[in-house]
Formats: sequence, C-alpha cells, structure tokens
Amino acid sequence: MHFYLCLASLCLGIVAAAPQLDQTLDAKWHQWKAQHRKTYAANEDSWRRTTWEKNLRMIEMHNLEYSAGKHSFLMGMNKFGDMTNEEFRQMMNGLRQNRLETKPKGTLFHEPLLLETPKSVDWREKGYVTPVKNQGACISGWAFSATGSLEGQWFHKAGQLVSLSAQNLVDCSTAQGNRGCNGGLINYAFEYVMENGGIDTEESYPYEAVNITCRYKPDSSAAKVSGFVDIPRREEEALEKAVAIVGPISVAIDASHVSFQFYRSGIYYEPQCSSEQLDHGMLVVGYDEDEPSRNKYWIVKNSWGEDWGDQGYILMTKDQSNHCGIATAASYPQV
Repeated sequence: MHFYLCLASLCLGIVAAAPQLDQTLDAKWHQWKAQHRKTYAANEDSWRRTTWEKNLRMIEMHNLEYSAGKHSFLMGMNKFGDMTNEEFRQMMNGLRQNRLETKPKGTLFHEPLLLETPKSVDWREKGYVTPVKNQGACISGWAFSATGSLEGQWFHKAGQLVSLSAQNLVDCSTAQGNRGCNGGLINYAFEYVMENGGIDTEESYPYEAVNITCRYKPDSSAAKVSGFVDIPRREEEALEKAVAIVGPISVAIDASHVSFQFYRSGIYYEPQCSSEQLDHGMLVVGYDEDEPSRNKYWIVKNSWGEDWGDQGYILMTKDQSNHCGIATAASYPQV
C-alpha cells in the first residue's frame, strides 16, 4: 500500500511540474524572440518554436556531455536557434567550393629555413585586427576573410589599422568570379583589388548585406594589393609559420555542422568535419600550442557578429590532421 501511495505522489508531482516546465520554456522562447527581434506570421511561429526547442535540447545534451568530459567545447543558444542546420548552411555558408581547385594561383609560400616559431601568437594584441563584423543574411564570409588579412598586411606596411569595405568586394568583384551575397572565393577578392588598383574604406563604402551596383570611389581607396600568396595545401606547419611571421591569414573551413552553428567557447573539434568540403571563409589571427598536444588551437575570427561564439571568435583544434580543412586553402595578400 505504501508503494502505491508513493507512486501516486510521484505521478502527481510530475503532472504538477509539467505545466511549470512548459511555462519556463514558453518564457525562454519569448525572451529569445525579443532578444533577437524575431517576428513570425501566425502559421510560422509554432514550427519555428519546434525547431528552436529541438536545438535547445540538443545544446543542453551536448553541454551535459561536456561536463562529463566527452567534448572540448561548449555550445550555446544564439540567433540561429530557429533554423534547421540545412537552413543555416544555405543562409550563412557559400564559399564557392566547386571553384577551389581552379582558384587563382598566387605565389607559393616558402617556409623560412630554421625558423623557430613562438609557442603562441595573437595579432589582436599587436593592433593588426579590426573589431568583429557581421555579414548578416548575405553569404559574404569570403569578403570579410579577404578584408581581414588585407587590413593586417596594410597595418604592417602603413602603421595604421583601417577597416576595409567588404561591400566593395561584394558589389564589384563579379568579373573575377565572385557572386556577391551568393558566395565567392578569397583569392578572387585579392585579384579584384590588385586589378582595380585599390579597395575603399568601410567608412566610405559601408556594409549593406545585399548585392548593389558597384560604387567604388578611387578617392576613398585605403589599400592596394600587388599579389597574393598561397600556403601549401593541407600543411598546418606551413600555416603556423605564415601566421607567426606574416600576420592574420585568410582560410576556408568546413563550417556546416550544427556544432559550429551553436559553438560558444572552448576548443572546437567535430568528428564529422571535412578537410576538403569547405564552405566558409574566416581569418586566423593567432594560435596557441603552449598546452599539451590535445589542447593546441588556432584563434579564428568569424564574421557573424560578436554575439556568435566566443565574442565572435572560435578556437579550432590545431595539428590534428588539418581539422575542418583550416590549412587546405589558406592565403594572404601582398601589399
């Protein structure tokens, strides 16, 4: 009899807790929508919430496994929470993968002989890196990657950090093979700046996240490119040396996974990551290998705003078989 009373009490407790859990989830949903200024048509709200709840459960499960030592990074709910992974990939990732093999070839990077690279490098500390930017609903990571490495090289040359116009590249580099908000290649962007004779400042040619007619103004040009250098494919050691002696380096990676979509902090490692199927341009601004081998990482700047990842950055696993293809298509401009 005592057993049945306890069972009945437990069931009543579960029934009583269920509405409270629903109310908590409901409050979180409305708070998330308000935070990210999301509004939906009446017939869309329910299935967006279903997607959001599914993502939230997945994030919470991952973080529980992180606490148990199964993962090296945390995930977190963010502005992509109402998107399926397929929607996310379609909206955010558009490096022109089919053209990577035929991309414009730059000078091949030659590793300095007998160079002993430092254990850690962070070009943000040296003034080479502009604040994190936000590409919005425009597949232009390739443009932000290109401006990022060019900003660093021009700072090294001129001693002044100037934010350069990604919108200039989006609008004007179609003749070189880029497709604006529909994707592009980093080396095509370098080729455009070289052939065009310059690139405008962000201030004079602000970002709008849509394709518009080219409005380049020579009087507002702030940097030039004389050529570009390719890091030997898939060689992380060469990439390390380039980062150590040159500055921030443009890279392309596989950013297609839901773990990347909701990355929050820690050292990113995704078992399903490809080193060949690359879909997003980013910027390596440093690395750290002062820790044991399993904790080595690249410091990588993204262009999804400071509210994604670790204040707009991600730490990516280093020296583990070219994880996510970080050394597959790396390059930088010559100025």
